[in-house]
Amino acid sequence: MTDHLAEAVLDGAPAEVLLSHEVPHDYLAAHLRREDVHLFDGETDKDPRRSVHVGRVPMPELAPDEALVAVMASSINFNTVWSSIFEPVSTFDMIDRYARHGGYATRHQQDYQVIGSDASGVIVRTGAGVRNWKVGDHVTVSPVLVDDQHPDAHNDAMHDPNMTAWGYETNFGGLAHYCVVRASQLLPKPSHLTWEESACINLCGGTAYRMLVGEHGAQIKQGDIVLIWGAAGGLGAFATQLVRNGGGIPIGVVSSEEKARLVQSLGCDIVINRAELGLDDHDHSPESTVKAAKRLGRAIRSAVGEDPHVAFDYTGRSTFGMSVIVVRRGGTVITCGSASGYRHEYDNRYLWMNLKRIIGSHAMNLREANEMIRLFDLGQLAPPLSSVHTLTEAADAVRSVQRNEHVGKVGVLGLAPHEGLGITDHHKRERLGEAFLSPLRRAPQIPTPDRIPVSAS
Repeated sequence: MTDHLAEAVLDGAPAEVLLSHEVPHDYLAAHLRREDVHLFDGETDKDPRRSVHVGRVPMPELAPDEALVAVMASSINFNTVWSSIFEPVSTFDMIDRYARHGGYATRHQQDYQVIGSDASGVIVRTGAGVRNWKVGDHVTVSPVLVDDQHPDAHNDAMHDPNMTAWGYETNFGGLAHYCVVRASQLLPKPSHLTWEESACINLCGGTAYRMLVGEHGAQIKQGDIVLIWGAAGGLGAFATQLVRNGGGIPIGVVSSEEKARLVQSLGCDIVINRAELGLDDHDHSPESTVKAAKRLGRAIRSAVGEDPHVAFDYTGRSTFGMSVIVVRRGGTVITCGSASGYRHEYDNRYLWMNLKRIIGSHAMNLREANEMIRLFDLGQLAPPLSSVHTLTEAADAVRSVQRNEHVGKVGVLGLAPHEGLGITDHHKRERLGEAFLSPLRRAPQIPTPDRIPVSAS
């Protein structure tokens, strides 16, 4: 069931019509409940399908620097998995902490939390302090919420000590029919992409851009060899494209033959199936980590003749020790997460004696996000969307990401009644072609990529 404002959005109504309809008192959203915080205590299989609810929640008041966006589509990120299982800390602890800032932040302290850190849609209301956006604009949403009145936010916004992940550490996120965002989170929607494609690019695309291209990351250059763990995931799919576009050599690590073929469709010609090299078999002891890293290093040198300049590592405990060993002398390990565990162990001799660097990276500032969007507008990046769910299936979508059953990004429709809507520049889309724009969704016979033989171990 949709309201009159949502119906007007779906009809493509102009701003004056959107403004003539009242904002509904409540709306449909995927949300968590405070009463479920201890739902998984003592359990091993923490199934998000038990904690993610889809139902109506109250519409919040809009702050002067915020916009209300009618969400056409959203997508699943791993932080949504963490939210849904209340780990590493309860998601309600985070929104309670955010509410302590006072003022409009207190709205976020509810007995429910609307989750989701990506969205695309149409602005239907703006606060009195919003200048550069107007009702009717087609937008995507950055997940980075910063305090633009804090001095530390004005060199690199990510240094703002109060930087917060929207829809994870705050309420009113993107897995819903409406979302509330600051104007400083808004970015233009690429005109040739669908709603669901546009909704899968900001968090992972901006994060990968900062890690690899931006001045605060590895700053890759032509010819750089970049080892990409989890190359079939959302972050990995963006990393592969950015390395390829920058004249580098992406080396993707994946977990199956099927994922190897898909990663090749993104431009990663050299793919390593980690199972073939026994990279999952070691027990994370110092000795086994060194042996696994040496097998990996020999395999990479067999393929390209050199050690990698950069290791792109967001998987964490299971890979970090190998990353430190396998990058070349003076090389860089850049990390933005720890999907397999937060406590990393590595042999520091390989770091200090070989003058290597470890760089911590988190999300992206608005300029970096905008530069990433510009690459989409130029036709340099393709959205790594692999599957799309309805909002009522949001819990199933979270479960698929939790179990690593997906590739690339998993989309979730909001108000959009079906896929394929939202394109306003059909000429550009036709010029770029569906094969380029849907690399993880088409099903041609893709040649087997260059493989690293098991004998390399």
